Amino acid sequence: MYAIIETGGRQFWVVPGETIRVEKLKAEEGQEITFKALWAVADAQEGAQPQVSREAKVVAQVARQGRGPKILVFKKRTKKAYKKMRGHRQALSDITIKSISFN
Repeated sequence: MYAIIETGGRQFWVVPGETIRVEKLKAEEGQEITFKALWAVADAQEGAQPQVSREAKVVAQVARQGRGPKILVFKKRTKKAYKKMRGHRQALSDITIKSISFN
């Protein structure tokens, strides 16, 4: 079974048991979160029709809160003695998908 969820302005294809890294969520480590699935489909067994539902829910647990790698932003104008160096570290959450359920 898989589902497509949206969080942090991005869409993610998820399956139960998978751990994904998303933009930071306002939740503590170990807390469960529920996402509304944009699209969910059950695995089709041989000869069976797959179930498709737009009313599915995805339950996930926050595994870890942290920050991503440092990204350096360097700006320079030639012949103008202008240089600027900035760094950025995005706040991220690792979430583990617990289950996908249909209504």
